[in-house]
Amino acid sequence: MPAPNSALASIALIALALAAPPLVHAAEKPARKATAAQHAAAKKKPKAKAVAPAAPLYGEREDLRRFAAEVAERRGLDADWVAVQLAQARRLDSVQRLVMPPPAGTAKDWAAYRARFVEPRRIAAGLAFWQDHEDALARAQARWGVPPEIVVGIIGVETFYGRITGRFRIVDALATLAFDFPTGRSDRSPFFRRELEEFLVWAEREGRDPQAVRGSFAGAIGLPQFMPSNLNRLAVDFDGDGHVDLGGNGVDAVGSVAHFLSAHGWQPGMATTHAVAPPVDTAARARLLAPDIEPSFTAAEFAAAGAELDAAGRAHGGPMALVELQNGAAAPSYVAGTANFRVLTRYNASSYYAMAVIALGDAVAQARAEAAAAATASGPAAR
Repeated sequence: MPAPNSALASIALIALALAAPPLVHAAEKPARKATAAQHAAAKKKPKAKAVAPAAPLYGEREDLRRFAAEVAERRGLDADWVAVQLAQARRLDSVQRLVMPPPAGTAKDWAAYRARFVEPRRIAAGLAFWQDHEDALARAQARWGVPPEIVVGIIGVETFYGRITGRFRIVDALATLAFDFPTGRSDRSPFFRRELEEFLVWAEREGRDPQAVRGSFAGAIGLPQFMPSNLNRLAVDFDGDGHVDLGGNGVDAVGSVAHFLSAHGWQPGMATTHAVAPPVDTAARARLLAPDIEPSFTAAEFAAAGAELDAAGRAHGGPMALVELQNGAAAPSYVAGTANFRVLTRYNASSYYAMAVIALGDAVAQARAEAAAAATASGPAAR
């Protein structure tokens, strides 16, 4: 084992290396004599380009050092390795800005939000993803009861099927939110400290370089944007290669999303929403809206309040929530959300998010059905 002070020595070496100025090589002599125009241009001093200063290193900050020692002892990790990894983390102002809520008074618009995700390019990418992972999606449904369109919808909304997985170094994002969470909103630094710890545990177990892993500003990773704690608890090796890879392995991503939903209470065969017309009486509508996305009312209670469910909703045996989706200046939209709708919000606590997942998944499923019908209509000769 290294000497107790070797962690500090390692941190110091890192700091010196990062602070050292780069070597400057002499320019090569020109191969031919400069022209008069070039001489004239040379006399003009070029404007210096503004270079943004590097984000500050956490280095040997005392609270980070204590955290590193605690994590190493608690999780059985090498103390020097943990200290060095955290010493190289940088505080990112951009992460502090992005984690803040939108400005007060920003109008929600379900129609505009839906249009961001249910559009031709994302539907086409979802169709290709489904075709490439048909077997994995079928196996996930058989094992956990989650329909393929739900899994496809989540991965499409989260990362455009791997096209947008995040550009932030995870160690920077999590360290920033763990130790410099911005003021102006409820402090979530304890949550992000736990996620930073889980990230280090995952990286060590999987043999990943913590300095190289990138993801969202909030620390989410891979095609399905799992937080590190969910990587450790709920991600699965669905292709059986001995590793969990959510960054580039669609099979592991499919299995992990389905397992996540199952672990949070997904009920096979249950719809996510039913069509509903809300009560005309504003007080009755307010009573149904009060629990927000938490299913709290039976179909009979909906009817008693003056809400009109479709036939499937009237036959639904469990509790439902009246979900209101604002449309800017236009009238709101409403659905009756079931327990499975609530499960979708465990992935992201937003009714708009859950509806986007459902809408995109349905659109991809429809495109898939239309492609199959077209292939059948073309006949064997065309194939």
